[in-house]
Amino acid sequence: MNFQDQFPLLNTTTYLNTASSGILSGSLLDWRKTHDQDFFNNGSIFRNTQASFLQSVRISLSAFFGVKTENTFLVPNFSFGFNTFLEGLSGKHRFLLTQEDYPSVNYPVQSRGFECAYLPIDENIEENILAKIKTFKPTVLALSLIQYISGIRISLDFIKELKRDFPDLIIVGDATQFCGTSAFNFEESGLDVLIASGYKWMLGGYGNGFVFIKDQVRSLLYTEAQKAERPTEPFLLGKDVLSLFFEPGHQDTLAFGTLQQSLFFFEKTGIDFIQKHLEDLGRKATSALLERGLIHKSIGLRKQHSTIFSLNVPENKLLEQNIICSYRGGGTRVSFHFYNTQDDLQRLLEVLDKLPRV
Repeated sequence: MNFQDQFPLLNTTTYLNTASSGILSGSLLDWRKTHDQDFFNNGSIFRNTQASFLQSVRISLSAFFGVKTENTFLVPNFSFGFNTFLEGLSGKHRFLLTQEDYPSVNYPVQSRGFECAYLPIDENIEENILAKIKTFKPTVLALSLIQYISGIRISLDFIKELKRDFPDLIIVGDATQFCGTSAFNFEESGLDVLIASGYKWMLGGYGNGFVFIKDQVRSLLYTEAQKAERPTEPFLLGKDVLSLFFEPGHQDTLAFGTLQQSLFFFEKTGIDFIQKHLEDLGRKATSALLERGLIHKSIGLRKQHSTIFSLNVPENKLLEQNIICSYRGGGTRVSFHFYNTQDDLQRLLEVLDKLPRV
């Protein structure tokens, strides 16, 4: 498939920066214009259907990711969702975290005074998790499913086995770098909580995210509030306790509508196609970059890697050649999404091959 018509930016740059920000399609731009024109024309009348519209977004998310609609919450971003989750937990929990994970994962846990232990991120991360669970005995494991610097991808089969062997362990995944890259069914996974922002691989623009929670976790959150009386105002009737915390106040129909439209695009394109394309492109990129010694050899020891790579090259040398990338964690990060091609990989390799080796 050729996506340059939908994403004109691809005609003028080699865009290898989805791990920083997804790009906006032409059809999404048109939808957003129509949305705001409707608001411009109708004022408050435009918002009369917002409750049913937002419910339709929850339904779209639940269908796409295999999660119960009543356990699907719309949040402005991962950080808001994760902080809200933490606020609802007992302070007695013990957290197992990964070193150098995204600050939005680790800092909120640390700053609340939870007891924490940390794991190194390397080719043996699953074995490291299992060993640390046996010694530290955490009650919560919280980590990014795909690490934002190295691109190391946690095995979801391992997560499922972990949940089977430690059923009382609450497993929380930051899926911001994962959702939109692979087929995924939340209810069948080992995760208890999944939280993600929509602006990266979901191509949903800014200001939207989502939280999925398993039934057994609901009763552990905001336990005192669940016993207390709830608001009786007509516009809040029917909202459960978790909705009142995860979805307080008004919600942005432009942001969540953009996410929903992107979901429709993913459904039309086919998530299986996207997954296969990324697996094929990822394997080729991994092999080529390992051959050149530009990524850590441990990446080659993993059964499956993502399409995020940290290169030991100066960022400005790629930017000068109109290859869009980011400096992260001491290296230059490149990332490939479904709209990237083998030509994009070849262009990257041609530029890299001309650079002096450090």
